[in-house]
Amino acid sequence: MDKNQEERREQEIVYSRSVKAGKRIYYLDVRKARNNDLYLSITESKRRQAEEGEAPSFEKHKVFLYKEDFAHFTEGLQDVIAYVQSQLGEIEQRQEYVPEQKEEEAAEGEESKKKGLLGFLRK
Repeated sequence: MDKNQEERREQEIVYSRSVKAGKRIYYLDVRKARNNDLYLSITESKRRQAEEGEAPSFEKHKVFLYKEDFAHFTEGLQDVIAYVQSQLGEIEQRQEYVPEQKEEEAAEGEESKKKGLLGFLRK
């Protein structure tokens, strides 16, 4: 990919948030389509174990979620999370990863945490 293509690709991201979860990082990117519509791109990035003498690499998986599917996706995700919680009881949370943020954003993160696992979807 040449430099111009990469710059155009980056320009289409209008909002982004990363979620560090153990050895994985989830990137939640709001992207702008050619028709100026917005959609969500979810990328899971997982570090792969490098073999001796090799540089570490990352395995990435992407899901594209379009606005007309947000409600159904959120409902389905909430349903399966509720099922897992009903089967396992309280689920221990990973240690919080808080990147450098403004105080307001940190407060929003705490409020979101209080809303439960899906707090970020309910905003």
